[in-house]
Amino acid sequence: MIVTSAVRHAAAGSAALLFVLPVPAAVASPAPTVSSVSSIPSAPSVFRASAVGEPTPPVRRYVDPARLDQRGVQVQPLAGAPRLPSASALSWVVADASTGEVLAARDAHRKLPPASTLKALFALTALPHHAPSDQHTVADSELTGIGAGSSLVGIKEGYTYKVSDLWNGVFLSSGNDAVHVLAAMNGGWDSMARKMQEKARSLGANDTHVVSPDGYDAPGQVSSAYDLAVFGRAGLQDPAFTRYCSTRYADFPAGSWSYGIANTNRLLTGENGVDRYPGLIGIKNGYTSNAGNTLVSAAKRGDRTLVVSVMNPQEGGGFAVYEEARSLLDWGFEAAGSVQPVGSLLPGRPKAEADARAVAAARDGRGGAGPETAPRAGAGAGTASAEASGTKGARLEETGTKGVGTKEAGTKDAPVEGTPARSVPASGSSAQEAPVRGASAEDGPAQGAPAKDGRAGDAPDEASAASDASAGLPLGLIGAACAAALALWLWRRRAGAGGSARG
Repeated sequence: MIVTSAVRHAAAGSAALLFVLPVPAAVASPAPTVSSVSSIPSAPSVFRASAVGEPTPPVRRYVDPARLDQRGVQVQPLAGAPRLPSASALSWVVADASTGEVLAARDAHRKLPPASTLKALFALTALPHHAPSDQHTVADSELTGIGAGSSLVGIKEGYTYKVSDLWNGVFLSSGNDAVHVLAAMNGGWDSMARKMQEKARSLGANDTHVVSPDGYDAPGQVSSAYDLAVFGRAGLQDPAFTRYCSTRYADFPAGSWSYGIANTNRLLTGENGVDRYPGLIGIKNGYTSNAGNTLVSAAKRGDRTLVVSVMNPQEGGGFAVYEEARSLLDWGFEAAGSVQPVGSLLPGRPKAEADARAVAAARDGRGGAGPETAPRAGAGAGTASAEASGTKGARLEETGTKGVGTKEAGTKDAPVEGTPARSVPASGSSAQEAPVRGASAEDGPAQGAPAKDGRAGDAPDEASAASDASAGLPLGLIGAACAAALALWLWRRRAGAGGSARG
């Protein structure tokens, strides 16, 4: 009888408290997502819009940053994916300009001389500091030190030019004289090289070493197809950069008259027997005797924009760089949605931040480190990347390939010195020594770790903590109700017993 009464009191108290439980649980619950609302087939569209508010950002898929460190072609096709075209370039990358996802690559971090594609990094560094309408009178000292055989737009000392004219000279004519003048306006040649190096690191481009800001061959000057794609993607976010790199023809002043200049990117102009690529945005081509032909291009088709970088094709002559870029762009547009990304152009998450997240997860009892706590792509562009590791050690080779049909000759007696191996990334992948020489894309994808997709990006820790609190709330309140009911029963029993004794 005593037990039955106690249970009855506890049940009554628990039932009363359970009526209150939905209120705090609803407060602690996160707001409904687009997927949860839209999954209700009977919900009207007006309700869905008002319940969701701002649209949920697209889910960022996790990709293994170490995969691009591996040698050979990297691609993860799904069912129905088109076959990769054959490309003879020593290194190339195909990436989505919007998400930064790398769709396919070959030796993406191989360090090679960049030629005038390095001017893309120069523009990213110097463009913001002068308005297009600013004018500058050129001094003779600003035109000294230009390398023999350099491409020139025709700048003369004593002439006054608008900044926009100088940038047309950089992007269209690949003019090293225009680069020298703009560098002088931004602190000088050596200072500009240092600033470009800092800019590259801030973008997560760790393969690039700047010696000559115009891209002219210099001992130790290297970049990679990965870094060139990073520069191209970053440039597309600047309207001024995009306007200059997509300009096909312009008038260049020469005192009281002007003359026409044409962009040397044949995919953009369709000259010299190279067909124009539909939707091409630019970005920059280059050639030196040591670098061979190099190109970083972007194209838009529908709502999708791709960035492709190609370095030093080994077959097909001087225009092969355009045709290989064309085939890779075609493949990238056709492969939309049918390949898993093999990397990202976004700077990696700093290791200290990843370690802090792992410690917090372990402290909160949510499990150990996993894909979410591993260093991965996801930090916004412009933040410094702490992942100095990326490519494995790569020794540079002199290719001896001569390009044709371009103005920039460069030097023939300045071989690029070998560069030190990159440090091994924290993921533990082993270093790989010599790069592949001239292997075609038909070699097939290299064996590596599969992509880890399906990650929901950076879910806030507050939401998960609120969910944990909401889950633990009913049990705590039920226990408190039971304890209160038991105490009430004991009090009433003692009171009844005392009354009987007094009576």
